[in-house]
Amino acid sequence: MTTILVKTFGFPATLIHGDTLVLDRWLWLKPRLPNISNAEKLIDIGCGTGAFTMGAALRGYQALGLSWDERNQSVARERAEICGAKSAEFDILDVRKLDSREDFTAQFDVAICLEVIEHILNDQKLMDDIASCLKPGGRLLLTTPNYDYKPITEDDKGPFPTVETGWHVRKGYTAEDLKKLCHNANLEVDSISFCSGFLSQKITFLIRVLSKIHPIFGWGVTLPLRVLPPFLDQFVTKAIGWPEFSICLEAHKPS
Repeated sequence: MTTILVKTFGFPATLIHGDTLVLDRWLWLKPRLPNISNAEKLIDIGCGTGAFTMGAALRGYQALGLSWDERNQSVARERAEICGAKSAEFDILDVRKLDSREDFTAQFDVAICLEVIEHILNDQKLMDDIASCLKPGGRLLLTTPNYDYKPITEDDKGPFPTVETGWHVRKGYTAEDLKKLCHNANLEVDSISFCSGFLSQKITFLIRVLSKIHPIFGWGVTLPLRVLPPFLDQFVTKAIGWPEFSICLEAHKPS
């Protein structure tokens, strides 16, 4: 079904076929990836099915998406071709072994890592390895669950595994947590913000519950609601004091 949507609507379909929080991350990421014509190199650490890698490529970046999952990478390549994201490439690599790719050292102008670090036990090593991939002056754009979020569903409450199972190994991060990781990796923090507010979280709750009946049913019922968060979520979330689900980091490697 998703392939049909991508063939019909192009890149935007990659942002709305599943979790409603994916679009929030793209809306945060997009203005931080201005359209360029000089083919800056970007690496997407833990790219999933490649939506953000494709989005970066369509904005002019020479984008490389990394994932351990061969099926996801196959899907990503197919969708990139459909979307015309010609400068998007995908490689199979467990991001815990990012340091094994010596050819990545100081090669990238931008690194993005969205909702990945919370899956990794040795998060400091991952941050160190990402920093090593950046050129001097290179930027890191990262999102991860906000430690202060309110659980969307029971799974978000924990307990969190003490081994890497594919699920989150920690609830999330505070601003101080991220600053410490960056300091230890010799990265300088430029900004910390948040995304995915009250409306997005409640629509995500609805799609997760209804998808237990059938994934297409859950997607179809919630699709009309997806237009609301981009316009109203920031206002509603601030008005009721609801914690946003993800904390967002901008940092750079000193020149």
